[in-house]
Amino acid sequence: MKYKIVADSSCDLNKEIKEKVDIDLVPFNISVDDEHFRDDESLNVNHLIQAMKNSPNPVKTSCPSPGDFLEKYKEGDNVFAVTISANLSGTYNSALLAKDMAMDSDSNKFVHVFNSKSASIGETLIALKIDELIKKGLGNMEIVTKVEEYIGGMKTFFILESLDNLIKNGRISKTKGIIASVLNFKPIMGSDEEGNIKLIENHRGTKKSFNRLVELIGETGKDFQDKILAISHANAIDKALGLKEKIEKIYNFKEVIVVETKGLSTAYANDGGVILAY
Repeated sequence: MKYKIVADSSCDLNKEIKEKVDIDLVPFNISVDDEHFRDDESLNVNHLIQAMKNSPNPVKTSCPSPGDFLEKYKEGDNVFAVTISANLSGTYNSALLAKDMAMDSDSNKFVHVFNSKSASIGETLIALKIDELIKKGLGNMEIVTKVEEYIGGMKTFFILESLDNLIKNGRISKTKGIIASVLNFKPIMGSDEEGNIKLIENHRGTKKSFNRLVELIGETGKDFQDKILAISHANAIDKALGLKEKIEKIYNFKEVIVVETKGLSTAYANDGGVILAY
């Protein structure tokens, strides 16, 4: 019986993860004015960042279609799919429609779609958890139960260098964005239990925000020795590695991994943004 892990392209990966785990990505499409980008291996992220900086208009994204997911589902007997938060995109619904189509045509096929209630590196951690449980030989429904529990306990935080994209896309008001810029606020943001974006805390200056983020890990979690913490960054490797070093000095995570954002996550995080999940 062949297992298949599928995720949308918000799931950010690095070379080491790609070599260790087979995660098949279904790409988003991204538009900035008249330029169109497909969020796959051909995407030049730096080009996307520059196009976003040059445009006064919001970045437009279109989620994968049910047909896009269905093509991936056909390649496995037991399929586990992970999508960006259902409250941020219609991707989860596309993946569910594809599930119905796949199982209607093959009654022996198993497909389950997980709403990550997160994005970016949060999806990556869920895919890694699925792979771990498959390799342990757990049954399909055991995997579903344990992964849903994992999603329920997962924390996602992010700090953005620029709020421009959130303002352009109406995620935060223009007035709040201007105030944050003038006062040099670098807000710590995150996801709530339903996968919506929420403000966690406001701090003036990048250094204070990152130091506070490290403290929040200890305040919001425990028993880290069996957990992986993951950091994704949008053209901000120094920030990501500095954060990794601070975390490793204080906490005993099983592993701390760093990846670079691809297109969809970069469209949300913008240049200099850092996302953290565990």
